Amino acid sequence: MTSVKNGNNPGGNGAQNPIAWRIAQMQERVRSAKEQDLYLYLQPAEEVDGAHVVIDGRRMLQFASYAYLDLLGHPKIQAAAQAAIDEFGTGTHGVRVLAGTTKLHVELEHTIAKFKQAEDAMALSSGYVANLGTIAALLGRNDVVISDKLNHASIVDGCLLARAKFVRFDHNDMESLERALSEAPKRSGKLVVVDAVFSMDGDVINLPEVIRLCRKHDALLMVDEAHSLGVLGETGHGILQHFGIEDQDSIDIKMGTLSKTIPAIGGYIAGKSELITYLKHSTRAFVFSAALPPPVAAAAKASFEVIEDEPERVNTLQSNVNYFIKGLQERGFNTLNSETPIVPIIAGDDERAWMMAKLSQDQDIFVLPIVSPAVPVGTSRIRANVTAGHSLEEIEHAMNVFEQAGKAVGVLPS
Repeated sequence: MTSVKNGNNPGGNGAQNPIAWRIAQMQERVRSAKEQDLYLYLQPAEEVDGAHVVIDGRRMLQFASYAYLDLLGHPKIQAAAQAAIDEFGTGTHGVRVLAGTTKLHVELEHTIAKFKQAEDAMALSSGYVANLGTIAALLGRNDVVISDKLNHASIVDGCLLARAKFVRFDHNDMESLERALSEAPKRSGKLVVVDAVFSMDGDVINLPEVIRLCRKHDALLMVDEAHSLGVLGETGHGILQHFGIEDQDSIDIKMGTLSKTIPAIGGYIAGKSELITYLKHSTRAFVFSAALPPPVAAAAKASFEVIEDEPERVNTLQSNVNYFIKGLQERGFNTLNSETPIVPIIAGDDERAWMMAKLSQDQDIFVLPIVSPAVPVGTSRIRANVTAGHSLEEIEHAMNVFEQAGKAVGVLPS
């Protein structure tokens, strides 16, 4: 590989190879973080036990997990996965449209459709693939896709892949959304895509107004519920339940993941039967990807059943969320507009976020920094995820550690 001196611009003089330059820049950034003992990513877990994780021999309180309802290791889910291995083995050796579909995949999709009150559903190999493939399959060159500026990267990549006109509206700004819809050509197909819960800020989309505007302007609506399944609504059924919206067809395309609240892997799309039939035959990411392994499909199906059978988990989660956010704000932290288990603790610049996370880990609280360019410059943070598996005493202890770290790096006054 051609060597590139640090600081060379990929398009400037002395840059031998733009690809090599980008690789070298990242190599330098990682090297520098490791030298300062601030590289906190990709740490392998040696053991996971409810709200705790063992890393490098240390048992730490886990505040970086998406296991919102603490379902990982649930006996019913474990048993379902083991039974699937006994019956089908660990893989399918095929794509869904050919030899890869088992009865477990069909049962999972029926379960998802019932849970989301949709006519049908399809399961894909990841949430990323579900967004990427669905958006690209639905849109053509003459269509318009309108996306919230803080939508997940998989939505952005799907919009780019679709080659439709790609318009972004200001975050959760309904006037900005209406302008974008009004400016779209009348004869174009229009698709609005939003996150239900935004993965970096933890706030919730203004869904009632989004629905109203989509109906007014004859646009389809796709909602990514990756972080709202099991989180929002009285029984964890998601954003429609959260807002008390009874018309299940007000969201045309219901997307979600099987890797956050659901302790498996994969993504899903739920909606009208004709939509799902179209997507199963037109989504390249479905047609040309291997099927979910049988134990994964079985575990995911069992997880939906546990959510239905144990609604107290949702109650505990929502109580913990309120306690955590209130406690952090009382200590002086800026948590933006979060009202969900994803709680940003704003540090400001990248260095403070790194240092806060490192000091927290030194006190056995496993939390990670989110820095630019993943978030805008000046809003770097530690992103703390609270779950139903945390006790109030554990949450209180974590908040005290965050407070100490915040004071040490100047985020809070000492």
